[in-house]
Amino acid sequence: MSRARCHLRAALFLAAVSSRGATTGVAARRVLSAWPAPQEPGMEYQDAVRTLNTLQTNANYLEQVKRQRGDPQTQLEAMRLYLARSGLQVEDLDQLNIIHITGTKGKGSTCAFTERILRSYGLKTGFFSSPHLVQVRERIRINGQPISPELFTKHFWRLYHRLEETKDDSSCVSMPGYFRFLTLMAFHVFLQEKVDLAVMEVGIGGAYDCTNIVKKPVVCGVSSLGIDHTGLLGDTMEKIAWQKGGIFKCGVPAFTVLQPDGPLAVLRDRAQQISCPLYLCPPLEALEEGGPLLTLGLEGEHQQSNAALALQLARCWLQQKGYQDTGELKASRPSLLGQLPLAPVFQPTSHMQRGLRDTEWPGRTQLLRRGPLTWYLDGAHTTSSMQACVRWFRQALHSRERPGGGSEVRVLLFNSTGDRDSAALLKLLQPCQFDYTIFCPNLTEVSSTDNADQQNFTVTLDQVLLRCLAHQQHWSRLHEDQASPEPGGPAPLLLAPRPAHTHTTSSLVFSCISHALQWISQGRDPVFQPPSPPRVLFAHPVAGSGAIVLQEAAAIHVLVTGSLHLVGGVLKLLEPSLSQ
Repeated sequence: MSRARCHLRAALFLAAVSSRGATTGVAARRVLSAWPAPQEPGMEYQDAVRTLNTLQTNANYLEQVKRQRGDPQTQLEAMRLYLARSGLQVEDLDQLNIIHITGTKGKGSTCAFTERILRSYGLKTGFFSSPHLVQVRERIRINGQPISPELFTKHFWRLYHRLEETKDDSSCVSMPGYFRFLTLMAFHVFLQEKVDLAVMEVGIGGAYDCTNIVKKPVVCGVSSLGIDHTGLLGDTMEKIAWQKGGIFKCGVPAFTVLQPDGPLAVLRDRAQQISCPLYLCPPLEALEEGGPLLTLGLEGEHQQSNAALALQLARCWLQQKGYQDTGELKASRPSLLGQLPLAPVFQPTSHMQRGLRDTEWPGRTQLLRRGPLTWYLDGAHTTSSMQACVRWFRQALHSRERPGGGSEVRVLLFNSTGDRDSAALLKLLQPCQFDYTIFCPNLTEVSSTDNADQQNFTVTLDQVLLRCLAHQQHWSRLHEDQASPEPGGPAPLLLAPRPAHTHTTSSLVFSCISHALQWISQGRDPVFQPPSPPRVLFAHPVAGSGAIVLQEAAAIHVLVTGSLHLVGGVLKLLEPSLSQ
């Protein structure tokens, strides 16, 4: 057997569900619940998405990666072979002039800022990100807009059939998993559409990520690092930094925001080993000094570091491509603590200023004001991003217009998935003083068969509901602990003095997002007007009494957080235009 074939069979196995495991409980239920791929696929968008969903082996793939952590080249070799089967070589990707961005918190926002800045220069941009909020085609964007259903459908079937025709029947898996397939598809779309550049967001990690087959990006970036995906990336910041630095390439400039000392040193050492010139981004205030204040299209103080990184990435890309209008340099500054050279401090151009101001990135520090309801949407799902989310929520509440009379009610809608520490996330949310806390899975409706974009076959309904009940138990314990503080312990951090309510903090679990929103909104959101809610929504005493409080409140503030998938399901219901 040839060396290439051996690599192919070994690499394909990493993305497979074991034939033995297919008969176990979870896998069997997933297979039974999956919508089968049509025998003769049509050209409808939903048919394409349903067929794409049959490739959802992410959970099994990640388990395999954990066991193969010491050999990332095996992962990348598998992706190269998939790329070759699709009709492309790695060298073809150099035409895309890629900006490659990794991180734990803010990498998606950094990508959005970077793409919008460069688009303001008149460039045709491609943008690949994950996850999607409402429709899977959001992951592949041209000039900031999700590709059309027609374009998605055309490229999907073209790639799917090409991979089907070149599959090796003797191997245990012949098709790439869900994320790998979309990454391949993004490459094909961007090449076919002849974009001037592509902004690529790393999925998980860096060294192991399938986007890391790119050999010659124009520039790389690292946003804020934190603890996440510990089973795959490691359980310390230093281990995670080593993984994230895996996207560095020899001779390709890279930029990072300020990190804690340990991770920053790891990034520095990683860059030196690879011969990658790595620079530390100066704060946004340094770029504003002596010039106009920069207005950001995304709210929250934490977006300033994302914007600062985006400015450096965009400027570096423009300079590499010979552009002259890249901002006037200011006085040079010394490096920080001798660890890394500081990136240039410059005056952002009018194009850059406009790009920052016009950036839109739904589901991140997003506000929707609807009559008496204000929805605060942020997909924070790590401790560091949740801290930023809480700061943003508190600032937004502080600056709000207060109603002339009547009560204000605060509601938390929360879910968390994967191996994340939901108890730690919920503890960070305690100081916000919610009157009601609602838990529900990331399911728009109890049955999602008519909504292929938000189907997930890697978990069962029983599993996600049990996890919601666990969240509720964590929340109850936190409030029990708060009610009985240790003698001499620190005073609780309060948002602001609040008038006493006649009810205590209460929590509920709903089986889907739609039921949760129906109970929270009580028919008072002028856009979200579903049919009459089922009686079961008011069967619980807390639900019945809370409904009266919500109906009579002068203002209702709802924070939706813990999962981008949860935020996406909420947006699908609150903003129907996103599904069109």
